[in-house]
Amino acid sequence: MAIKVVIDAGHNPQGVNAGAEGNGLREQDINYAVAQELAALLRADPNFEVRLTRNTPTEVLGTTNASSLQQRVQIANSWPADYFISIHANASTNPEANGTEVYTYRNTGAAHELAEEIQEAIVEEMQMKDLGVKTNPSLYVLRRTTMPAVLVELGFITNREDARKMSENPEGFARAIYNGMLDYFDL
Repeated sequence: MAIKVVIDAGHNPQGVNAGAEGNGLREQDINYAVAQELAALLRADPNFEVRLTRNTPTEVLGTTNASSLQQRVQIANSWPADYFISIHANASTNPEANGTEVYTYRNTGAAHELAEEIQEAIVEEMQMKDLGVKTNPSLYVLRRTTMPAVLVELGFITNREDARKMSENPEGFARAIYNGMLDYFDL
């Protein structure tokens, strides 16, 4: 039986719940590109069944920040998905801040183990600084999903080198996440 995965391209293309900007890039565009690449990899693998929260680059979820997050969670919970992966790019007022980190609701269990495999794969394959796996129980999509959920901060859009990697190689980040998933599922 296929593993059901919801991939959430974090943030909306414009308006409510739009993402960070830096180095001439928009977070929501990077998130969408990586989510599409990851979905293609998973769809090509018979071990997985995939749904996306944003199916087109212009799709807007919700009319407020809260309802945007609620819709993403509702998509995953109503299917119901076995796993939820939210794709993001980080931002900082310090342009030197860089690296990859993955967030989970708690520091034990399936989500944490999946996060560790994804983190390791991105750091290794994309040559990113390792900021580690962190817990953040206040993140709505981690708190309200009924399945193991991870939020991946690919890199810092406000850092020139991270931004270049994310914009030039979304497929590399997607493949790293996919490889981390394969390691986690022992596939």
